Formats: sequence, structure tokens, C-alpha cells
Amino acid sequence: MKENRKELEQKVTEIYRRDTNAMVLVFAQWCINHGLEPISVYEEAYPEQAIPAELQSMLALTVPKEEAGDIALETLMNVLLAFDNERLAAVVQQKAEAIKKS
Repeated sequence: MKENRKELEQKVTEIYRRDTNAMVLVFAQWCINHGLEPISVYEEAYPEQAIPAELQSMLALTVPKEEAGDIALETLMNVLLAFDNERLAAVVQQKAEAIKKS
């Protein structure tokens, strides 16, 4: 019984890590697609926190905006909010509005 529980916990942890990495990659690629530095945007939202290792590792997987597919703002916002990143979502919204105005 303990082995099954431990195996289940490991699977749940792995799924969460994979989903978190996907969320971070979507965020980072959206920033790149809009000429923004993902780390700077993150620091604006969470100035008191260190840059997460996931963000640093996912930056290596981003591509130049010319090679990337479009990521809708609504999609990014839904993903951020699903992971309780309200502050980051608010900063992204502000950046999107500034981009729209320029």
C-alpha cells in the first residue's frame, strides 16, 4: 500500500512539474514574441523573489519570435491564472496594453 501511494505521489509531482514548465515556457515565449525580457517581466511582478530555476531553464527552449507561433494573450492569462500567478498576469496585462498603444 505504501509503495502505491509513493508511486502516485511521484506521478502527481512529475505531472505538476511538467505542467509548470509548460506554463513557464508559454510565458517566456509570449514575452519574446512581444520584444520583452521574460526575467525582467517576472522581476517586476515578484521583485522580492529569486528567479525560478524553471524560468531560467525554459528560456533555453524559446525560439526567436520569427520562428514562434502566436500565443494569444487570453491563452497566456488563462495559463498564468490556472497556476495562481495573479501578480504576473497583472504585469503581463499592463505590458500587453502598453504594446497595443504603441
